Amino acid sequence: MKKKFLSLFLAAGMLMTGALAGCAKKADSKKIGVAMPTKSLQRWNQDGDNMKKKLEAAGFTVDLQYADDDIATQVTQIENMINGGCKVLVIASIDGGSLGTVLATAQEKKIPVIAYDRLIMGSDAVSYYATFDNYKVGTIQGEYIRDTLKLDSEAGPFNIEVFTGDPGDNNARFFYDGAIDVLKPYIDSGKLVVKSGQLEFDKVATAGWKTENAQSRMDAIISGNYADGTKLDAVLCSNDSTALGVENSLEANYTGAYPIITGQDCDKPNVKNMINGKQAMSVFKDTRTLADQVVEMVKAIMDGKDAPVNDTKTYDNGKKVVPSYLCTPEFADKDNYKKLLIDSGYYKESDLA
Repeated sequence: MKKKFLSLFLAAGMLMTGALAGCAKKADSKKIGVAMPTKSLQRWNQDGDNMKKKLEAAGFTVDLQYADDDIATQVTQIENMINGGCKVLVIASIDGGSLGTVLATAQEKKIPVIAYDRLIMGSDAVSYYATFDNYKVGTIQGEYIRDTLKLDSEAGPFNIEVFTGDPGDNNARFFYDGAIDVLKPYIDSGKLVVKSGQLEFDKVATAGWKTENAQSRMDAIISGNYADGTKLDAVLCSNDSTALGVENSLEANYTGAYPIITGQDCDKPNVKNMINGKQAMSVFKDTRTLADQVVEMVKAIMDGKDAPVNDTKTYDNGKKVVPSYLCTPEFADKDNYKKLLIDSGYYKESDLA
């Protein structure tokens, strides 16, 4: 009797162990790795949180990691995701050209890679790219400056300075090109004047998109070109962290009226500055929309299907043209921010008080 009971007990234990192993295997089969660059910028926190929440709601297990803007850390995190059984990798890279080796490992293990918002360069392991229409972001900013200064009807000249993003971020070039393609004819004709002489991409790039780097450069520009009371009419800033640096510098060093300042991301401090007349506009990229699209791409991949895309020509990473899905950016200013940001639930009104 005892032997029979022991046999039944052991059999039950084996069944339980097998069931647990089966559950673990099932859970592992839906594990998605999400690599974000940093927590130091508001937008990446929102992107990561939205991605995790929406993927989990769709039934996936999520390994979300932030790399503190350190390339080696991000590489290690991605290696751990690969070795930890992630079936799809969603990567917002710190430096788009630094992941070739680790992504080759992912490719060997047949793990699809979705480049998130920043295109990963120099690797044929990138399966898809999900982002906003980055050239259009710059176009919106350039057209705003053109129309607000009435460049097609006013004589000018008007003084402008330019700030774009990190040179290692492929998006920065799209933002820059979109805006400069609008403004360059007016610069060439002399209606727009860059007093600092700094216009080429490598001279106006801002390492790490960091506010303090933009502020330091703006300090030097004001000191060398506008300290004598010369009027500054516009500052083209590709995003809100660079715009914030420019605004901090103007607050401390510039005595004239605030110039037109563009931005992107609708970060809370910048929306407050828009409300207070210190920043003219921003481009709103609703990260919830992008997260929704990535979830649809992940679902399709996990079902053995092609992910939905709407662009197969634009984004060449040096190894391949990466099939992409481009979400639509939206213009934001003090007149429509409530509808875009508060009524939609993106922010609470108290966030902007």
